[in-house]
Amino acid sequence: MPDFSHEKRHHPGLVAGVDEAGRGPLAGPVVAAAVILRAEDCPDGLNDSKQLSAKKRAALETEIKARALCWGIGMATVAEIDEINILWATMLAMTRAVEALAHDCAHVLVDGNRCPQWRWASTAIVEGDAKCLSIAAASILAKEERDRMMVAAAVEHPHYGWESNKGYGSAQHLAALRAHGPTPLHRRSFAPVAQLTLL
Repeated sequence: MPDFSHEKRHHPGLVAGVDEAGRGPLAGPVVAAAVILRAEDCPDGLNDSKQLSAKKRAALETEIKARALCWGIGMATVAEIDEINILWATMLAMTRAVEALAHDCAHVLVDGNRCPQWRWASTAIVEGDAKCLSIAAASILAKEERDRMMVAAAVEHPHYGWESNKGYGSAQHLAALRAHGPTPLHRRSFAPVAQLTLL
């Protein structure tokens, strides 16, 4: 389970954890969250968002937002993903999430193997959402925020099953893409969508 060892190791001041949701889907933005937790008031049960049930994630999102020192959300749009590619769009979303924090931080812990090019000292931690409480909290906020966006988008674009697949390339989503074509929320730079636009 994740703990506070990474936060304590890197800086005695405020340390933020950052994670993203939505790198792999064919549709929708990529969303990042940044969280500075209070070590003395940390919600129980924080973990990699992929290891939690939807009900548990929703409950933890509420607790994180109420009990963290501060948190921020950043995103990169579909147009930005197609323009600069998903890697750099992810870095942009992470930067926007840290910029959205109400308190500046001394260090940022980033889930993954590389950090954005930004003004903060930072450390990349592979599988950080399973090792570091601040990153785990960020993973929960990012996933919950993006899932809400895709459920809302499913109302306007009902054929693709986004309320359940959240924009990932499920069989239902791919079949709807072939039958109805891409929407404005589809990433044209992603191969399954790009191939359809060439037909």
